[in-house]
Amino acid sequence: MFWRLVILNSKIKNRSFLCIDLKSFFATAECVERGLDPFSYPLVVANPKQGNGAITLAVSPFLKNQGVKSRSRLYEIPKHIKYVVVPAKMSLYERQSEAVKDVYLEFVSCEDLHVYSIDEAWLDVSDYLSLYKKSDYELALEILDRINKKTGLYASCGIGPNMFLAKVAMDVEAKKYKDGIAKWGYDDIQNSLWSITPLSKIWGIGAKMEQKLNALGIYCVGDLAKYNKIRLEQKFGIIGSELHNHANGIDNSQIKDWKEAPKDKSYSHSQVLFKDYYAHNIKLIIEEMADVITARLRREKKTTKSLGFSIGYSKTSTGGFRHMVKLDIATSSPATISDVCFNIFDKFYDGSPIRLVGISVGKLEDKNAIQLDLFKEYEEKEAEDVVNMTVDAIKSKFGKNSLIKASSLLDDSTAMERNRNKN
Repeated sequence: MFWRLVILNSKIKNRSFLCIDLKSFFATAECVERGLDPFSYPLVVANPKQGNGAITLAVSPFLKNQGVKSRSRLYEIPKHIKYVVVPAKMSLYERQSEAVKDVYLEFVSCEDLHVYSIDEAWLDVSDYLSLYKKSDYELALEILDRINKKTGLYASCGIGPNMFLAKVAMDVEAKKYKDGIAKWGYDDIQNSLWSITPLSKIWGIGAKMEQKLNALGIYCVGDLAKYNKIRLEQKFGIIGSELHNHANGIDNSQIKDWKEAPKDKSYSHSQVLFKDYYAHNIKLIIEEMADVITARLRREKKTTKSLGFSIGYSKTSTGGFRHMVKLDIATSSPATISDVCFNIFDKFYDGSPIRLVGISVGKLEDKNAIQLDLFKEYEEKEAEDVVNMTVDAIKSKFGKNSLIKASSLLDDSTAMERNRNKN
């Protein structure tokens, strides 16, 4: 078969990757905090202040087994199903996520761990199997058991010879088994991977890309694997090549690829969101993050001439985008950083639900001189700097929530909760 030839020619070394996902994480964490059994208690994580129209950020496994879905509206839950609503608590989820990370680090070093999101991670266990004298499946069982005993949480796991196959095995098949583990090898590609449809079930293919592939007559992963690779590259560029490789079970990426250090000193700030955001409310989050990263610039007496902005879509869509831009004038202005991020967002956002936002600044310069902006008077720029530094001083002395913007009181804001966790 064609896919076998591709694999042989790529000279991929067989490795063992685990992709682990915490089941119904937010809802289960809430149950554990309350001493409740998530498999018998009807708990929903949502904003009670929003009434029946509130979005269910998570539901307990008990409710999932009754057909209740996450990310729906409360009024969509059937009337005969009784449930209890609790508000999301970011501090609890972050604390539990760190506890799970500590479990991973009992088994592998940080160089072999990539935390993908607050409830999902990859582990490269290839070089540990001989040490523990276990198969990858046995090691996965032990790790999942350790997570449960230490945190009360439950997890599922995909095992594969590369990161992609481990991820898809976890997403598509692991939940079907009592122990929550599915293992795929290259021999499973034709029967397990190629049969998957719709395409948006696959990591890396969102709703928009699925529509574009459907327009080419590609409806299942097997169709994608057999499609002419050159035509895919012509249509989608490097993404087309990656899609074709993944459809044939090929992924040469390693965990170290996710850990590349920046070439020059930089600051970054990212945030995993606890519900889906869209164009109408994500810009509030971007503004808050710009405030955080520029406050650090001012604290370190630095300005930036390089900005990176990234958006990660939710698991239902996957994908996202990241772009770097050079700034004409070095700045530490939150308004300037926000505006640049908005421009990137408006250009590349495709309407998918958003769960991750990141901002990074590089090419840092000492703030030892004022660079004039032709479009901003000197007095105006100086006044803005004075206001920002005054706000920084007040927050430093009295706490980050001692002085907040009115927008931080909105339901979509995360600023006050994050500040409480870090004060």
